[in-house]
Amino acid sequence: MAASRRHKVIDIVLDEATMAARSPEAEHERQVAIFDLLEENSFRLSGADGPYRLHLAIHDSRLLFDVRNESGRKLRDIVLSLTPFRKVVKDYFMICESYYAAIKKLSPSQIEALDMGRRGLHNEGSEVLRERLAGKIEIDHDTSRRLFTLICALLART
Repeated sequence: MAASRRHKVIDIVLDEATMAARSPEAEHERQVAIFDLLEENSFRLSGADGPYRLHLAIHDSRLLFDVRNESGRKLRDIVLSLTPFRKVVKDYFMICESYYAAIKKLSPSQIEALDMGRRGLHNEGSEVLRERLAGKIEIDHDTSRRLFTLICALLART
């Protein structure tokens, strides 16, 4: 098995039971994040090679990474507190609302300023994720950004 395949997520499922109804924009971002993640990612569970199947959920007000092997056998559950994510996610949701509203009525330069802020918060959230997963799961920057998008989809109503 090639090294690159051993460090990849080949399937990802979001716990639909914990997700709220999504705006068309948020649903599109979720779909793109899943597609992009499956096309290209770097994911390495400490102590266990993949490829991996990943189920993300909110359980007991915590973020759950249910990591399985290719055949579906559970490798490990990684549970993270949501507290370190709360502020950045709240700020990210607020700026996304402003951005989506701006697209309809503001000038390109105003939209660009909001988009830069949105990307900055997205990067901040992805770095929080990488820090929280350190020693458990090793992921690259792009994988972290895509996972942060999916975490936001789960947190939309919590």
